Amino acid sequence: MEIPAINLKAIVLVHWLLAVWGCMASWLPMSFAWGNFSVLAVGVWAIAQRDSIDAVLMFLMGMIVTILTDIIHIGIFYPSGELGLGRGQDVLRFSAGMAILNLLLKPASCFFVYQMYRERGGDYNVNFGFPSVTRNRDDYQSIDHPDESSSPANPFNQAQDSKPGGRTY
Repeated sequence: MEIPAINLKAIVLVHWLLAVWGCMASWLPMSFAWGNFSVLAVGVWAIAQRDSIDAVLMFLMGMIVTILTDIIHIGIFYPSGELGLGRGQDVLRFSAGMAILNLLLKPASCFFVYQMYRERGGDYNVNFGFPSVTRNRDDYQSIDHPDESSSPANPFNQAQDSKPGGRTY
């Protein structure tokens, strides 16, 4: 099954729109807006420099970090009580819904941005296994028994029959 190609511009635009709508009711702190919009600015940098591996990697890492910070912001600052009836509560619900939708779309966006990172030539393999040490010593040369091709008595491989005063270059 082939992964669909999602444009980086579409990812940045969708997350920008959802972040703007999430900040509409001002129930989230300014750190939510600063975090999301600064990561989206790095996304604009990744759009502008199409061959930059660093820009896409920084955008991917920023998106991963904002997943964690969005969970914390929404968990701490979500209003649990009644704020009143009418239009204010509707705007708050819409704003909260858009912030939550932004959070829910970020893992899929991270997956697509990682695919773009790999397409641009990035090779960031994640290995959660423990490093293993092998005892295969076939590639090493023993210092106890030097190789026969280069003898320490004749380090420059000069001919033994040459005249003592003659130089062979």
